Amino acid sequence: MATITEQVGENDAGTAESDRNAAGPTRGEIFDLLSNHRRRYAIHHLKQTDEPVELGALAEQVAAWELEKEVQGLTSTERKRVYTSLQQTHLLALERAGMVEFDARAIELTEEAEQLEVYLDIVPGDSIPWGVYYLGLSAVAAAVMVGLWLEVVPVETVSTLGWATAVVGLFAVSAVVHVLENRQNRLGEGERPQ
Repeated sequence: MATITEQVGENDAGTAESDRNAAGPTRGEIFDLLSNHRRRYAIHHLKQTDEPVELGALAEQVAAWELEKEVQGLTSTERKRVYTSLQQTHLLALERAGMVEFDARAIELTEEAEQLEVYLDIVPGDSIPWGVYYLGLSAVAAAVMVGLWLEVVPVETVSTLGWATAVVGLFAVSAVVHVLENRQNRLGEGERPQ
């Protein structure tokens, strides 16, 4: 009896696994895949090309980005280390997740990965995340509006409409800068991945 129960449990688990694979990777699985810089670099390079890439060429480009060198400046040891890592670990993980297809030596993104729009919210050490920035900007805008209502903000030099225009202008300029920065940080966009 225990054997039958174990087999049913395995079959149910197998069905759940195939259902999950048919739906594609979950958000958590995608974040897990992208948590490794070599996989991000590989996807970035593959998104930049319209045809399959040889494993050697992919490994060279990933190594160059990783070591911040030109491809011509790489040693054979540096190339081989990245080549082996991609072949034995990272491409297999991406293939299991349905992001790439590769055989022998040619790698290409699947349709699902080509449609994947990923951007990384890169926050340098001396700056603040965009969410915190917008929260602060909203607090300033609210303070200006409350000040206008309570008539403590001077309207002799700048009219009420002028203050409102300034607040809207700050949000508009911030949004444009944010959009441009996000475009630069998308995988497959820009010269070098983040």
